[in-house]
Amino acid sequence: MKIESVGFIGLGLIGGSIAKAIKMYHPQIRIMAYMRSRDTLEKAVREGDVDLACQAVDQEFASCDLIYLCAPVATNARYLEKLKTFLPKTCLLTDVGSTKTDIHEKVKALGLTGQFIGGHPMAGSEKTGYENAKPHLIENAYYIITPGEDLPAGIAEEFTAFTASLKAIPLVLDYRQHDFITGCVSHLPHLIASSLVELVKDLDSPQELMKQIAAGGFKDITRIASSSPEMWEQICMTNSSNILKALEHYQGQLETLRQELIQKDSAKIHDFFAAAREYRNSIPDASSGPLKKVYAFYCDMVDEAGGIATLATILASGGISLRNIGIVHNREFEEAVLRVELYDEEAYHKAVALLRKYRYTIYER
Repeated sequence: MKIESVGFIGLGLIGGSIAKAIKMYHPQIRIMAYMRSRDTLEKAVREGDVDLACQAVDQEFASCDLIYLCAPVATNARYLEKLKTFLPKTCLLTDVGSTKTDIHEKVKALGLTGQFIGGHPMAGSEKTGYENAKPHLIENAYYIITPGEDLPAGIAEEFTAFTASLKAIPLVLDYRQHDFITGCVSHLPHLIASSLVELVKDLDSPQELMKQIAAGGFKDITRIASSSPEMWEQICMTNSSNILKALEHYQGQLETLRQELIQKDSAKIHDFFAAAREYRNSIPDASSGPLKKVYAFYCDMVDEAGGIATLATILASGGISLRNIGIVHNREFEEAVLRVELYDEEAYHKAVALLRKYRYTIYER
């Protein structure tokens, strides 16, 4: 499969990031795009991410070798009907939706299984839109690929290789398996995060003291609740059966925990936390998986002028280069006031030893 021209229908966070990645790693590929916001589309042209701004989803897309459907899940399915009327059989279609069963069933109904590959980049942000897109968004992120049933020999492998060339990590799955997995590890957690935010809102005092002191763990676990409500509405509607299976199991776990609290069964409560900790710690971290390991520690500091500069000077005098440094706005447990990130393990250990020599309190993870 030779890719010379790529089309995008929708150019938000994910679509924009993929387009930027293609331009970075394959600058010779011509990119055309359509989206409802003409201002955003024209900006993408000015920035060099798009070569041709299309007025509609029409015959211009017939020249594409590959088309990414990057609109909301339900909208992608509707665009398939329009594309079928003029696309050649040689044009490969893919999407980036968080659910796959709905789109695959639509592809079957339209007789497009021979030219469709489902896709789901496991990357994103609570921030949305093209303005937040960046070429490195999918770098070192799993990119789930769910091939259609009647693809010509070798096409799925070639698309997988192209995806890998964008520095993503392809993982080929059956679309039904994909939807159950993401229902458990992505979709239900979003529901839980939003429900926790609603819990605090409902139980907070008129003075909003809970909201005032909410930090650290609460903000970390509920960060994803800031995501697009429109997107998550569609995800819930298109993967409701799998989310319900996971939710029912979760409700059973909560009821068990509720009974243990009522009975003040300290042994079972301890076992609950111990089992969760053991399994959580068994999840591969960046050092044993495909993602780059982050070498970072936290450091208590007196809140005074020049504090960060002094620390940076100490590290520089030791020949240690900083990758990143930033203030953390709470002091819960290890979340000390300053987060220091280094480039490699050697620099990490050297920095920790040097700062402790100067009597800084360091917290390692």
